[in-house]
Amino acid sequence: MGLLELEGLTRRYGTLTALDDLSFSVPAGQVVGFLGPNGAGKTTTMRAVFGLTDLDAGRVMWNGAPVGQAERRRFGYMPEERGLYPAMLVGEQLEYLGRLHGMSATDAQVATKTWLERLGVTDRVDSKVDALSHGNQQRVQLAAALVHRPELLILDEPLAGLDPSGIDAIGGVLVEQARSGCCVIFSSHQLDQVEDLCESVTIIDHGRLVVTGKVDDLATSGPRRLVVRVEGDRDALWAHGIAGVTISEVDGGEARLVLDASVDSESVLRAAMAAGRVTEFVFERRRLSEVFREALG
Repeated sequence: MGLLELEGLTRRYGTLTALDDLSFSVPAGQVVGFLGPNGAGKTTTMRAVFGLTDLDAGRVMWNGAPVGQAERRRFGYMPEERGLYPAMLVGEQLEYLGRLHGMSATDAQVATKTWLERLGVTDRVDSKVDALSHGNQQRVQLAAALVHRPELLILDEPLAGLDPSGIDAIGGVLVEQARSGCCVIFSSHQLDQVEDLCESVTIIDHGRLVVTGKVDDLATSGPRRLVVRVEGDRDALWAHGIAGVTISEVDGGEARLVLDASVDSESVLRAAMAAGRVTEFVFERRRLSEVFREALG
């Protein structure tokens, strides 16, 4: 089982600090979500793992040793921007990339066939990449990251722009890879999908670590949370002004409330009933979107 460790990563561009003494680790065997707002430093961090970004300080470690060229040949990377040759045939391209990672021609051919079948794009083996739909390009890009059987898989926004079937296909592969012992980390702004796929998350902002931990632990920590819906009140006006109750979000009349320790949930129920017919009243875990917002202040 592998372990990726980032220790004190620092990168400055003039007066801009992209990474600010950033440290965290990613163990194999689980899918880890790497989160943060635009400009937080996620892509810079990923590029640093592959030596594509120079560091002013810090180091990248794999299984306790500094990462070098030999280790990187065992890593897989799916960048956010398209990283394939647009006019090259899909099958030829995957075989070529496998050979670059040290595979024999036969092994690269077999692996290419396997991944195209697994990702549902076998029929595009003789197509040029720029002739594919966005979703199929994403699938082929993932196949390119996997063709050489990497020990570490890093993906930058792999779910962006995908329909539900594409998200299911790629998400299923990420989970399978983690269960087989691969170290998997990916960034995404689609927090619902991250919550479904990931066992752990790491959140950064302005190049600094702000939160890291297991999704279940983060979801159950902190104050009590209630989800309440009052029929006919789509804006949850009934919940405004209740002492010790904070409205986290309102979605189509469903109000997510955060309760101070001193608040009796029965009093919240009475306030809701006074406003109309209560169709939902349940304690609930924190959503990852709430963890994210609270982490960023």
